[in-house]
Amino acid sequence: MKLTHINEKHNPKMVDVGEKAVTKRIAVASGEIHMQKSTKKAILEEKTKKGAVLQTAIVAAIMGGKKTSELIPMCHNILIDGIDVDVEEIENGFKLIVTAKTTSKTGIEMEALTAVSIGLLTIYDMAKAIDRSMEITNIHLDYKAGGKSGEFRRDGK
Repeated sequence: MKLTHINEKHNPKMVDVGEKAVTKRIAVASGEIHMQKSTKKAILEEKTKKGAVLQTAIVAAIMGGKKTSELIPMCHNILIDGIDVDVEEIENGFKLIVTAKTTSKTGIEMEALTAVSIGLLTIYDMAKAIDRSMEITNIHLDYKAGGKSGEFRRDGK
């Protein structure tokens, strides 16, 4: 197996995507944050000291997706066509679902995953004064399409 991010001198390199075809690409990633019931209630009622937690987390997720190539060393800087963030209530917290799209030579999975991570970390940051026991879990890629490797579905369907 040839390692794609190592050159002939065994030094790190960024993969050359210059010859790849430009295609429409989409990635959906998700993750959860679990918390005390009182913390969830305070967030939903916007009664935390830091303001509108969920709306701020959505904006932070979008910003995180846009900054991915600055945070992940071998990640290409790509033009992002769009990022959409959904927040769902779960029994003991919230689930963030991020859909990211690009028309590019390389995928957008890392942008979706970074967006989820930053959004969840923002919720933690804004509510940590009332609940330091919050737990961020289950960050993963749910779906991707486009490019040479084709389609991936976590659920296998």
